[in-house]
Amino acid sequence: MKNMREIVLDTETTGLDPLRGDRLVEIGCVEIFNRMPTGQTFHRYINPERDMPAEAFAVHGLSSEFLATKPLFHEVVDEFLEFIGDAPLVIHNASFDISFINAELDRIKRAAIPRERLVDTLLLARRKHPGVSNRLDDLCSRYAIDNTHRTKHGALLDSELLAEVYVDLIGARQSQLILASESEEIRVRTNGDMPRRQRPAPLAPRVSEAERAAHRAFIATMGEKAIWNEYLAQPPAGPV
Repeated sequence: MKNMREIVLDTETTGLDPLRGDRLVEIGCVEIFNRMPTGQTFHRYINPERDMPAEAFAVHGLSSEFLATKPLFHEVVDEFLEFIGDAPLVIHNASFDISFINAELDRIKRAAIPRERLVDTLLLARRKHPGVSNRLDDLCSRYAIDNTHRTKHGALLDSELLAEVYVDLIGARQSQLILASESEEIRVRTNGDMPRRQRPAPLAPRVSEAERAAHRAFIATMGEKAIWNEYLAQPPAGPV
């Protein structure tokens, strides 16, 4: 598989529509490389410069008072863009999150993130599991991913869960298990269990009978006091 860096991303907001004044309040990103988390993350709370509707607070628990001390979007945008680089962005219901991110970018006269970079896991899930609910919690349950600590929405936590879901959703986890099994088999065999091939017939001796006779005659000239005769005379040792 070609080496691939991807960013799993999630956001929290003050509402549902950036065109009606709703703003971004949290961004969470998880880096994955060849479908494996690297441990590198990006996480920032953002001051939306407005109040927090009760409906949104009930979802993520981020109050206006808490966010008032956080940086504005333009203060974190360079760090955010540097982290995501040009990698594909894996997002659940990608059109929602990217509309908020691009609205914030437009507000400070920065270029929008093209939709061609997006990998929408909600669309992938609907294709793979048609006719059923495909919320993040549903997918965690379907793929036996522990989400019991998800009592409220949180951008970084949801990105971490989505990274696990994504691997199962595209069938990459099975490939990883097969590769791991093959690697373990190679490692074990290399440590001494590698089967050894046997020749179907032994090689013909390369020492001629004349050479053997010459060697015996040479040994005889050394007499009976040759040092190896002492070992030949000793009885075999018993078990220790």
